[in-house]
Amino acid sequence: MPQPLAYVPLDAPFSPWNPGALPLLIYVGIVCGVMAVILFLSGFLTRRRPSPAKQQPYECGIVPTGPGRFRYPVPFFLVAVLFLLFDVETAYIIAYAAAWPDLGLSGYLRMAVFIVILGIGLAYAWSKGALDWDEEEGL
Repeated sequence: MPQPLAYVPLDAPFSPWNPGALPLLIYVGIVCGVMAVILFLSGFLTRRRPSPAKQQPYECGIVPTGPGRFRYPVPFFLVAVLFLLFDVETAYIIAYAAAWPDLGLSGYLRMAVFIVILGIGLAYAWSKGALDWDEEEGL
């Protein structure tokens, strides 16, 4: 009777199925090295010829007027932050919807709690005036 072959696990060190972190670290090191060489060469080989015209701010060919910076109203910032927050959470909800058949009741309850927490956060932001555009009100 022939001898059975020894069992070799697929996740052994340096197997083709699980190479570990060493190749990734080598790749990251090579990429960082190439970037450093390119940045050094571009700074070392470039001629610098400063002139007053190059020091002026460029505004699409229009003569610059006023200060270079101005303050954005707070509602724009708040709406942007709320958009980012709820946009990421929408991605979670879409991923949940894709996995709906596999999650069962446990997944449903977890997502229900997640959506309730989202609703509480939205109600809090609304109560503080984060969604109002009046200058006197809002956060």
